[in-house]
Amino acid sequence: MKALILVGGFGTRLRPLTLSVPKPLVDFANKPMILHQIEALKEIGVTEVVLAINYQPEVMLNFLKEYEAKLGMKITCSQETEPLGTAGPLALARHKLIDDSGEPFFVLNSDVISEYPLAEMIQFHKSHGGEASIMVTKVNEPSKYGVVVMDEETGKVEKFVEKPKIFVGNKINAGIYLLNPSVLDRIQLRPTSIEKEVFPRIAAEQKLHAMVLPGFWMDIGQPRDYITGLRLYLDSLRKRSPSNLAAGPHIIGNVLVHESATIGEGCLIGPDVAIGPGCVVEPGVRLSRCTVMRGVRIKKHACISGSIIGWHSTVGCWARVENMTILGEDVHVGDEIYSNGGVVLPHKEIKSSIVKPEIVM
Repeated sequence: MKALILVGGFGTRLRPLTLSVPKPLVDFANKPMILHQIEALKEIGVTEVVLAINYQPEVMLNFLKEYEAKLGMKITCSQETEPLGTAGPLALARHKLIDDSGEPFFVLNSDVISEYPLAEMIQFHKSHGGEASIMVTKVNEPSKYGVVVMDEETGKVEKFVEKPKIFVGNKINAGIYLLNPSVLDRIQLRPTSIEKEVFPRIAAEQKLHAMVLPGFWMDIGQPRDYITGLRLYLDSLRKRSPSNLAAGPHIIGNVLVHESATIGEGCLIGPDVAIGPGCVVEPGVRLSRCTVMRGVRIKKHACISGSIIGWHSTVGCWARVENMTILGEDVHVGDEIYSNGGVVLPHKEIKSSIVKPEIVM
């Protein structure tokens, strides 16, 4: 079985992290975002993954070569020379997706994090016999999204309503699809949208079905949603495999600590924290609702909340970092510095406080 992951472009919403690596390689819960998806695909028997990409394909492929061997999967790139939207990349990769088996293939949006119930989706797709299946998720504010109007019992999709002014339903496209090869015949090689052009046509022929996603869902393509996504992911991990989470008198709630990280005396860590490989957390540090990426050093009595600390950065003694501060790679925050929502580009040294949210070039 095969899968296509829509990787897309520059990841501008997650800058400054994406100035160092393409967005799918940004760490989420201590491993690159895209690896969560590739591992889930491997688990249900997918043997080949195609990455639809238009930015830094060589960086992606060099990184994934290592995982290709580890996971025993074939991982290739289909490179766009111009942005092709969400459907054009399928036409471009057609020769990689079609084989003699006639089996359906998965399409995933690389920003989406969930429990990936892909085995259930295969069963669902077989049971309704239609041409395409999409995963939908329930949201509290459907007016911000495109809503999928569907038959609650059969899952048959009736229509799509973009950002509805009146309530038509609370289920939105979750960015995970299972498609028969015949869907590729409907897509031309040009910039085109699968949500706005392809799916409505399949729905009009009553061949599109939607499955409601069990568990959590988050598009983690921007910092605030990344932090929320981490909380949901760690909640889910608590239910699925609690032994992976840290425990002890210095831990509050759900905390993920890489085995190679070291944590000093008298720290208080959690809830909703991920600490990456090789990190050093010195004594008396307070961490909550944050991600600390590989190779970071947090010095004594620093306090970090609601923030993302990029690779190999340093946070000084008694520093306070909060309110969606994002430090790019190799940023050094001085002792006793305060950052209130600072977004700091890579390789910077911060010697004076950032008192209101701003970008530090």
